Amino acid sequence: MLVEALADHREWRRCWIEEVSVARDRASCLLEGAVAVSGVEVVQPLAVAATDAFKPLVLEPVASVVVMGGPVNNPGCSSLEKEKMEKGKAVSGSRPPRPLSSLVRRCISTAHLATSSTPDTVESESQILEPSEPGEGEQSEFFPMIRSGGWTDIGGRQYMEDAHLRIDNLGTKFGPSFVGENAGAFYGVFDGHGGQDAAHFVRENLLRFILDDVDFPSAIDEAVRNAYLQTDHAFAEACLLDQDRSSGTTALTALIIGRQLLVANAGDCRAVLCKHGKAVEMSRDHKAACMKERARIEALGGYVDDGYLNGQISVARALGDWHLTGLKEYGANGPLTAEPEMRQTVLTEDDEFLIIGCDGLWDVFTSQNAVDFARKKLQQHNDPEICSKELVAEALRRETHDNLTVVIICFRPDPPPRLGASLTPVKRSISAEGLRCLQDILDGCL
Repeated sequence: MLVEALADHREWRRCWIEEVSVARDRASCLLEGAVAVSGVEVVQPLAVAATDAFKPLVLEPVASVVVMGGPVNNPGCSSLEKEKMEKGKAVSGSRPPRPLSSLVRRCISTAHLATSSTPDTVESESQILEPSEPGEGEQSEFFPMIRSGGWTDIGGRQYMEDAHLRIDNLGTKFGPSFVGENAGAFYGVFDGHGGQDAAHFVRENLLRFILDDVDFPSAIDEAVRNAYLQTDHAFAEACLLDQDRSSGTTALTALIIGRQLLVANAGDCRAVLCKHGKAVEMSRDHKAACMKERARIEALGGYVDDGYLNGQISVARALGDWHLTGLKEYGANGPLTAEPEMRQTVLTEDDEFLIIGCDGLWDVFTSQNAVDFARKKLQQHNDPEICSKELVAEALRRETHDNLTVVIICFRPDPPPRLGASLTPVKRSISAEGLRCLQDILDGCL
């Protein structure tokens, strides 16, 4: 008895599964026929989704479905599908038909039906699922209210070789014709070596080359790139007239036009953007020992010895240094280049301030550490110049041995908002310099 019961159950289950399959096939054909009757064009993903949507509806064998009083005669169905439909009719009995309107409502969204008549306007699945980046393709009322402050200190060096530049409004200084309708600002830090002449020359001339370039302001990235190289060659000519000026400098600049922020860097200065309390590095340190820079240096006939380019200089990019043998050549690409690396972003409500500084600051501060320190100070007094002075003082307390130059650019008139979650203080078990070395190792720079 048990064996016969199991056999009957298996036969019943086989017939039920076959009926479910027949019903699903009939539903797919029915949908195609109904859409053809209504004159609605459906893209392929919709048809697939509609077929899958019938799965939870078919809990038992389904009878024939009628449209306008009779079965659908869909010429798109194959002979095999029609045979299955006829077989389904014979097996299913005389249950009442399921209304077509309810099926369509449960498998086709109104958004698809609204746009299916114009397939070119239907967004792909990837376009729907992937969120757009902040500020891209969206109108925003945010406009940066720029104010800045800076501070310098000789640090542990015998001479001060750093220089910096702060211009909060280019239109006021040079006239609105230079920047068009959008407000503009310009900032730079220049870390000299072998003397201060190169740093001061770049500070006095770089911006002029940017504004005079034919690509400004329509293509500011090209204008800035050209200006770096032109300034480098102009200083080479100045050194031919006065060899006592022979020296070099790294350079990092931040150009703001409207909401566009462009950071250009040649050397080991650094720019860090505070985005709602998070540090976003807008530049990369160009150390000679960095793997990317080492590959470029060796491809141009140079070498790196104990972290020094050709055993002479620790940075891989700089302006000046034409007096150093084998690093730069007139009319040719040498292993030491003045071409900047640029990063650009659109400022949003989340962007609070930008820190730019020479390597004397970053020898004892990590990027996030500097942002946390500056953010806390700005919450107290909301003064970027006082905050710059406090950053310099803290770097001296942490025993940095280099010249110090820090510039802070705020994008809003109010202080940074306090974050909801407070961090539990943790004792630091490794120095800032050690953290920096560890970061260099992780970045593949050592």
